[in-house]
Amino acid sequence: MQKQENPTYLKAITIRDSSDVHSIKEDIKKGIILILRVTPLAQKDVDQLRKVVEELYSIAKTADADIARLGEERIIVTPSSIKIWKPEYDLK
Repeated sequence: MQKQENPTYLKAITIRDSSDVHSIKEDIKKGIILILRVTPLAQKDVDQLRKVVEELYSIAKTADADIARLGEERIIVTPSSIKIWKPEYDLK
């Protein structure tokens, strides 16, 4: 098996408050795949969760990363080299 020169890492993080966004932003810049658990923040403050998610979406788009929800409790962020498949919903 061939060894990869620059591996892509996957990291799971639990977001407890908005102060976690700074380290997440740095990980996005490094090209790490992130699985973010938002349940603790959702249970504490839904408005703060909404602001954090909007900020993460903005950071991801600026870094040309992809971002999507994984069920009710998690968000995934991937570097530009990895795209998330999102189904086309027919809203008719």
